[in-house]
Amino acid sequence: MARLFGTDGVRGIANYDLTPQLAFELGRAGAYALTEGSHRPKIVVGKDSRISSDMLECALAAGLTSVGTEVISVGIIPTPAVAYLTRLYQADAGVMISASHNPVEYNGIKFFDKNGYKLPDEVEDRIENIIKEKIELPSPIGTGIGTRKEYTNSHRDYIEFLKSTIDGDLKGMKIVIDCAYGASSTVAPILFKELGAEVILHGAEPIGEKINVNCGSTHPEKLQQLVIENGADIGLAFDGDADRLIAVDEKGNVVDGDHIMAICAIDLKKKGRLKNNTVVATVMSNIGFEIALKEQGINLIRTKVGDRYVLEEMIKGGYSIGGEQSGHIIFLNDNTTGDGEITALKLCSILKESGKKLSELAACMVTYPQVLINAKVKNELKHAYLEDEEIKREIENLEREMRGEGRVLIRPSGTEPLVRVMVEGKDYDKISQMAKELAELIERKLN
Repeated sequence: MARLFGTDGVRGIANYDLTPQLAFELGRAGAYALTEGSHRPKIVVGKDSRISSDMLECALAAGLTSVGTEVISVGIIPTPAVAYLTRLYQADAGVMISASHNPVEYNGIKFFDKNGYKLPDEVEDRIENIIKEKIELPSPIGTGIGTRKEYTNSHRDYIEFLKSTIDGDLKGMKIVIDCAYGASSTVAPILFKELGAEVILHGAEPIGEKINVNCGSTHPEKLQQLVIENGADIGLAFDGDADRLIAVDEKGNVVDGDHIMAICAIDLKKKGRLKNNTVVATVMSNIGFEIALKEQGINLIRTKVGDRYVLEEMIKGGYSIGGEQSGHIIFLNDNTTGDGEITALKLCSILKESGKKLSELAACMVTYPQVLINAKVKNELKHAYLEDEEIKREIENLEREMRGEGRVLIRPSGTEPLVRVMVEGKDYDKISQMAKELAELIERKLN
């Protein structure tokens, strides 16, 4: 049986892969594993606007209460809000029902520990083992059964917290906000209006049928149009659960996570707040990002793909900012997970304070061309390139040829019989030829 937990909780097509029965079992097992059955747990539960979120919340809450849990239901709210509210309410854990940027038919369940951090593998494995091994858990009766309470002030608690993450207000700014018909709909419009900005909204209602459909951080086209039409200073696009942010400058150009991290890191350094003078990002961040940081005397540490690996490295090294090209950015001084609203506030605050246009700020980094080619290799041989001397030598030769202004990244696919060959550099035609020849070499040597 395949592992239930992926890189970001348990996900699948709702009512097919992720069934109410599985949600019920995750509730029981999660509550028990996170408290070791030692006391009556208190767990915060939030959700995005998907049609299936109500169904899964009911099933999850039934599982939680069946082992004696006090469920704190905070309604439709961003994922990072659940992480924050878990700490604020001194709960034992938090659970978010969302599939983030995925299409409407998908959903997911992810847990946070009492400190608002995503669970380590060993705790996920314990939850999974309880379910798979059908380990018998306590089933209290009478007053031992848990309860579910709706906390109606949760959104206000989160909004006040968000305001505390920046100095000053956003008066005088015209901002277009795309909430992807998702969780940020219940927070972002209120937040930015209360901070004094003139706000133009798109997708700002929690409509489950429309979540992420031609909107949000993965589809910023309408946002780009609205920014230009309204002469706005900036456009902000969240994904379905608002842990990601993609921005649009005043000219309608997309400003991705790499650019946002570069802008924020440079600002932090100027203010003496960039801990250990370092940013953490994944191997997928553009070489242009690395070069831009280097020019500012800022170090970059790269991790495997996945925000959990970024967070692990940030905690280990005591770093203040890290994230992904997709816009999943962590400001560890403020929250324990990627928070689209915090990222948006930081970026808008820098924009107002600097007096510059976003296009000027984003010019601190040049995105280098990137070519990706898949080499077809049998599953059992996907990692063999690590031991092949000719392949290793060719990669070294290519990187030497680019003289620090390009790089080669080899990534075996986790699900397909492929090795992904990515080459970045200044000259698109040149790196295209490099990627093609390297992919051919890998196919020839490993097949």
